[in-house]
Amino acid sequence: MTAPAASADTRALLLPVTEPKPRSLVRRAIGSPGTVIGLVLTLLILLVAFVGPLVTPYSPTEFTGAPFSPPGEGSVFGTDNLGRDVLSRFLDGGRILIVLAALASTAGVVLGALIGVIAAYRPGWLDEVLMRVGDIALAFPQLVLALLFLSVLGPQPWLLVTLVAFGHLPRVARVVRGAALGIVTRDFVRSAEVLGTPRGRIVVREILPNLSSTLAVELGLRLTYSIGILAGLSFLGLGMQPPSADWGLMINENRIALTVAPWAVILPVTAIAVLTVGTNLITDGLAKAAMASAEGVRA
Repeated sequence: MTAPAASADTRALLLPVTEPKPRSLVRRAIGSPGTVIGLVLTLLILLVAFVGPLVTPYSPTEFTGAPFSPPGEGSVFGTDNLGRDVLSRFLDGGRILIVLAALASTAGVVLGALIGVIAAYRPGWLDEVLMRVGDIALAFPQLVLALLFLSVLGPQPWLLVTLVAFGHLPRVARVVRGAALGIVTRDFVRSAEVLGTPRGRIVVREILPNLSSTLAVELGLRLTYSIGILAGLSFLGLGMQPPSADWGLMINENRIALTVAPWAVILPVTAIAVLTVGTNLITDGLAKAAMASAEGVRA
């Protein structure tokens, strides 16, 4: 005697239940209106910085009129303190700032993450030494140390990147260490140790990937700080040097005529402010998405 065929409802119950895959951190963040606004603002400034040098009306170092000439047909936003076209210098001046800020932020986050993970994975004297050295570094103001080294060694792009990156390093290391302490004791790390996996490979393959949300937030935060520090150093005359078309340098060169010819100051100030707000909104979106993901895991 043959068994009756299973009904559709019965077959549905017998099928394996597949849970929907959790959304990635980036998808969670993009779902926030603030993150979308931040992306638009950041992409707008990146477009100006990297496409602008290709469409400048004049050479950034070319003298096109009398100093502080008002806006006219020849110069849409007038000229600067030496008679150079403000629009051309503005379009050409953002690329170097963003590139140096990105390099400094990436280097600081990568090195700080490695130190933080090592400190969390090797508790004891090594952890104490690394964290106490970080405390000493945090005791000195980052901008003051940068001014000290730049005044002695001279402003060089590689030195600017190095100083800003090392200023980020102890802060990133402390944050990553705190996040890694809850990961180094997880079962998958212990299993890798039992199998004889080298510790360096465990750090790279097992621990760091589980810190991706923390690292993404830190990278956005450090990028914002890097932009402000580099622009501030250029404003103080210890960043990029003339005749470079740098936004911070433009503010310093033309501030004496702010009330007479404001465009040479307003354009770079606005660009730096918009870029800072955009990166902050992206970082806030990533942070909120990471917190929501963590709460979902705990639930």
